Amino acid sequence: MDLRNAKVLVTGATGGIGQVLAVGLAARGSDVVLTGRRADMLKPLAERLGGRAIPADLADREAIEELLDQAGEIDVLVANAALPATGLLADYSIGEIDRALDVNLRAPIVMAKLAGERMAARRRGHLVFISSLSGKAASGQASLYNATKFGMRGFALALREDMRPHNVGVSTVFPGVIRDAGMFADSGATLPRGVGTRSPRDVARATVRAIEKNLAEVDVAPLSLRLVTLVAGVAPNVSAAVQRRVGGDKTTEQLAKGQRHKR
Repeated sequence: MDLRNAKVLVTGATGGIGQVLAVGLAARGSDVVLTGRRADMLKPLAERLGGRAIPADLADREAIEELLDQAGEIDVLVANAALPATGLLADYSIGEIDRALDVNLRAPIVMAKLAGERMAARRRGHLVFISSLSGKAASGQASLYNATKFGMRGFALALREDMRPHNVGVSTVFPGVIRDAGMFADSGATLPRGVGTRSPRDVARATVRAIEKNLAEVDVAPLSLRLVTLVAGVAPNVSAAVQRRVGGDKTTEQLAKGQRHKR
């Protein structure tokens, strides 16, 4: 997929990582359409990048179809918007569970259906899902978040096969711990010793590479964290024990506390 002059819709563009994604895609020559809940941040960013702003709350089910109608024919969808959804399931209200599922999983699926149908008809397009390594490795006090991210991975891999005959690419980007912006940075949590981080620009570069090379999956994390994630896929009990041993459960508890107000 050539990003030059491509029309790209980025969700969650008012978040720290979303803003960097928008800047990175615009730098590749894309015509960006940005969406998010905070119009006060969204519109100045779109103006700076020569793009367009469409404020929307993806927890509002009726807003999704309206958003895509306003966006028009897009060449690339970057589904980046997400809620933290960390913490014990017992601490969530039913409404908070529904909101996390709607924003993190339902909205990307519905947007992929609506945008993907149009892309398939034109035989041109790419769908990108910004996920998390939490979609490959589970951790304590993140059951709801893990559920949405594991679900997104399965959905994207299957959809990639379904869209292949229509010349539409599907990619998933899996950031690990991202410094300076995003959910972890906003929470104020501290990492166990030896756990490395990556930057928002690394996520943007990985997203561009996934689109341009039509990659199924791209991890954005240091080698050590990618290896831990690989172990989690084949030996989840071992992974859970290692996380407890290095203090990962305390970090997740801090994440949940720092992100509670975003539910």
